Amino acid sequence: MTKYREILRLHSQGISQRGIAASCQCSRNTVSAVIKRADECGISWPFQKDMSDGQLQELMFPEKALPTSRKIPDCEYIHKEMAKSGVTLSLLWNEYCEECRLIGEIPLMYSQFCRYYHRYANTKKATMYIHRKPGEQMEVDWAGQTAEIVDRNTGDVLVAYVFVAVLSCSQYAYVEAFLSQNQENWIAAHVNAYKFFGGITRILVPDNLKTGVDRISWYTPTINKTYHEMAEHYGTAVIPARVRKPKDKPNVEGAVGIISTWIIAAIRKQQFFSLRELNTAIHEKLSEFNRKPFQKKPGSRLSVFLEEEKHALMPLPATPYELALWKTATVQFNYHISVEKMHYSVPYEYIKHKVDVRMTRTVIEVFFNNHRIASHIRKHGRVGQYSTIVEHMPEDHKSYTTWNAERFISWATGIGPNTAIAIKSILSAHKIQQQGYKSCMGLLKLVDKYSVLRLEEACKKALSYTPQPSYKSIQTILKTGQDKLFKEADPAPTTKENTANFGFTRGAGYYGGNE
Repeated sequence: MTKYREILRLHSQGISQRGIAASCQCSRNTVSAVIKRADECGISWPFQKDMSDGQLQELMFPEKALPTSRKIPDCEYIHKEMAKSGVTLSLLWNEYCEECRLIGEIPLMYSQFCRYYHRYANTKKATMYIHRKPGEQMEVDWAGQTAEIVDRNTGDVLVAYVFVAVLSCSQYAYVEAFLSQNQENWIAAHVNAYKFFGGITRILVPDNLKTGVDRISWYTPTINKTYHEMAEHYGTAVIPARVRKPKDKPNVEGAVGIISTWIIAAIRKQQFFSLRELNTAIHEKLSEFNRKPFQKKPGSRLSVFLEEEKHALMPLPATPYELALWKTATVQFNYHISVEKMHYSVPYEYIKHKVDVRMTRTVIEVFFNNHRIASHIRKHGRVGQYSTIVEHMPEDHKSYTTWNAERFISWATGIGPNTAIAIKSILSAHKIQQQGYKSCMGLLKLVDKYSVLRLEEACKKALSYTPQPSYKSIQTILKTGQDKLFKEADPAPTTKENTANFGFTRGAGYYGGNE
């Protein structure tokens, strides 16, 4: 509304119309019209009776109070349409004029059309102050501005991302830098924030980032499994802010801007060579920031936190949350799952089923339909290692695992000494004894097909060829029947007395020998 009171007051002080227009932010024509109409109506400053701008308008310009004969635009419809991409007030005014033409009504001019809409839109921008109870809510977010770390070896500049957590009641803040915004750092930031505050809020308000929310939904967002597990550990509830609704977490949004100035920008001229150095500097500035007095109310963030909020926080659990990552795996035919190139067994009944795997630094847990079916100590180091629990194996596989070198040698000794030597030779031929178990089993199983005596004789014959016979060589001897060719006994010496027993026997003299 035009500032009628101020125009008349300044005019009474002899200020030019140009100066009045600049002061009241209106045109010179408006100032001239108001002064002229005030003279016509006999109104001058100071007023005999105090009047508002609205009352002055009724007295000097009663025609403005009359209802207009032009069609009033539907401001609620315009407000909804303006939220759509590409829609402008100019486009909506053209559509409004076309609608008025069709129904035979007079449209408003574009300036009046915009004025009606802006007056309505201002009522929709009203904000409400919500008082947060002490210990009720913690808001978290990544700051848009980043810090820098210099690599000592290469001199490369590394980007450090800044995590910010704010308690909604006292606005007490926690800040920490990380080299990435991955799941591990996101969880570690929350654990460190709770430790810094010395307690837990009942509600946790994050943004809709992937490390916090798997599926964005207006009413039923799906919280990331690891994030939800952390919240359960601390007994808090995760309520994500709505998409593109920064007022759902106004304290952290405001703190991010202030912290970017008072902490990140304040250390911009310092050079850091490690994340620890950077966080040490950040925590020094954070202490100053939390102790800094408020501008418009008594106290500071720290004093309000100590007086009002610290006692209202829920106590920390006995142990901090240990980061656990989740993944989905399929049980293979060898009743093992592969986790980061290590293999862990599950009960064989779950072969070809999909299972959920919970991974911590020390433990691997396997779940099927939210029931834990296996747990292993996590393997580290050389890839391809197996962790197998005997109870997870089928019955025939269990019997195989009970075999060892002593049992193979004992079985072979029962067959014969040559078989025992062959078994020992096969076991010693491998760097790892287990590599020879299949050959030993196959060799001893030849008894079922050929017999104990033939296997013993075949081993004897193989040992006469080489001190380290193989399963294949002994099997070949048995297949070809070489073990059946027994060595004939040596013949008795030939004398004159027994030569008669042989017809046409020639003596040694015949061949040039001596009797």
